Amino acid sequence: MEEIKFFKKPKLKNPYLITAWPGMGEVAFKAAMYLMNKLKAEEFAEIPAEDFFYLTGSVVREGILNAPELPFSKFYYWKNPATKIGGSAKFATKNGKSAKHYGGNFGGKSEGNDLIIFISNAQPDLAKAEDYCKRIISLARSFKVKAVVSFAAMPQAVDHTQPSKVWFATTRKEMTNISTKYNFQLLLEGQVSGMNGLFLGIAKREGFNGFCLLGEIPLYTIQIENPKASYTVLEALARILNIEIDFHELIDEAHAMESEINKLLDYLKLGPSPGPIGEEDIERIKKSLTQLTKLPVSIKENIERLFSQAEKNISKANELKSELDKWNVYKEYEDRFLDLFNKKKDKDN
Repeated sequence: MEEIKFFKKPKLKNPYLITAWPGMGEVAFKAAMYLMNKLKAEEFAEIPAEDFFYLTGSVVREGILNAPELPFSKFYYWKNPATKIGGSAKFATKNGKSAKHYGGNFGGKSEGNDLIIFISNAQPDLAKAEDYCKRIISLARSFKVKAVVSFAAMPQAVDHTQPSKVWFATTRKEMTNISTKYNFQLLLEGQVSGMNGLFLGIAKREGFNGFCLLGEIPLYTIQIENPKASYTVLEALARILNIEIDFHELIDEAHAMESEINKLLDYLKLGPSPGPIGEEDIERIKKSLTQLTKLPVSIKENIERLFSQAEKNISKANELKSELDKWNVYKEYEDRFLDLFNKKKDKDN
């Protein structure tokens, strides 16, 4: 099977590669989908799903069970009108000297960047993640991508009514000044988990420069779609690349979601919080929301995949437990998780 299926091969100038997979708050996936739709980006290639995904179940919509479908991994392109102007760009390093601008114009008006937007609606089997990433990187090389950009969520002890801050992580020390220029919070220590973080790290290893924009989300809403954080990272990208995007629909969604969370908290008789929430409150709200909200489909599928792997190889149980704890759903799966070890004992006997 071919590594990448092309429908067309557009000619692009100084392209950036934007990548996104589902994750906490669906921050990355929603931001990339909104960007693709608003720019009317055109699909031009895809990674064959059969190589990295397998069927895990059927989805029911409005009472009707639909035939199962494999997740998609698609490439879209957008030609920036500004690329017709031409020019070059530089950025300042800490010692005051200018250096070649490895990542495009970063908001400069003399040069524009076309975009390649890669979107998948599920995370692949991490055992195959490296090969999966290399296929994306192969396409990036063929189009001479200037830089790679990813989005992610940044869970923090904040209230859902507060503005969502942008956190910034980059592959090169010289590019950290971007966080100062745009008033982002520089991520000094930590981890960007899942494909939204992993791919950027592998891209760096393969010689690409890039950065990750992380949208702040409340710890107690990691299972709920967060359009406010998606807007935050997308608005940050628009400023960096100097492109115009109509955000009205995304802002409206953010307001609607905030209103729904207020109703939920009122139902739980917790009331809206005027400021940062304490750890005890966070744990109490997380437990309550776990009972009343649903995990993203992609996360459920990943949990099922890990259960399947753990049934065959009990050493995978640690990874499964970490995923259950991460989404605060261990209690829901506790009996099933413990059964993995009971089954192993039965086999040993």
